[in-house]
Amino acid sequence: MTEPVVQLESPAPGVALIVMQDKDNKNTFTPELVSGLAQAFQEVSDDESYRAVVLTGFGNYFASGGTQQDLIAIQEGHAAFTSDDGGSGAGTYSIPLDCRIPVVAAMQGHGIGGGLCLGLFCDFVIMSEESVYTASFMKYGFTPGFGATLVLPAKLGTVLAEEFLITARTFRGSELAKRGCPYEVMPRRDVLDRAVELATLIAEKPRLSLVTLKDHLVADLRNRLPGVIEEELRMHDVTFHQPEVRERILSLYE
Repeated sequence: MTEPVVQLESPAPGVALIVMQDKDNKNTFTPELVSGLAQAFQEVSDDESYRAVVLTGFGNYFASGGTQQDLIAIQEGHAAFTSDDGGSGAGTYSIPLDCRIPVVAAMQGHGIGGGLCLGLFCDFVIMSEESVYTASFMKYGFTPGFGATLVLPAKLGTVLAEEFLITARTFRGSELAKRGCPYEVMPRRDVLDRAVELATLIAEKPRLSLVTLKDHLVADLRNRLPGVIEEELRMHDVTFHQPEVRERILSLYE
């Protein structure tokens, strides 16, 4: 049987473990990964026995953002990163923010572009010393999307976020720890265990209390996100359709 690209497990009472494992596509936001994540989070929402979620990837990869095909479709004007018809993930990046219960990102592997945003939209983040994290949008010559201009400053601080967003450089987790990243950074082999430990602690609390408190704590991000997405799309209209952007996507996409 073919292994599902998204697996839902329960490693501890009240804890849902969602594993992204699209090994052929390195956890880019393919339609299969997008639909798998939506289904898994819907199952978690429907099952009130769950009180916390751990979201993780496989091997060296957490999540890798939009596919090359989707980026070309956006560049050619056939899609947007918010659309369902080839738009690189259609809201996938913010699904942990919308989840009613707390989500822990076990970012044991690389977080790239929209994949980095996906992790940062979680309520708790644990990173790997060995892995790389990058907001790679400007590497290809277009301005950031996926809510990056909101979530990076909110979660990492303005100074570090601006370096991520403007330079599009790649950071190792070990370097982020030295730069004052507010999240736990540890050896890759320990990330998932630590995330499950944290989620288990969270899951000891009543679900209604967790939902109520999360609603309060993330209200500002939820309220601001639609306006930020509109502004990111406006910037895409200005920057995405340059011929140089297409050339960069074709030559630099890994």
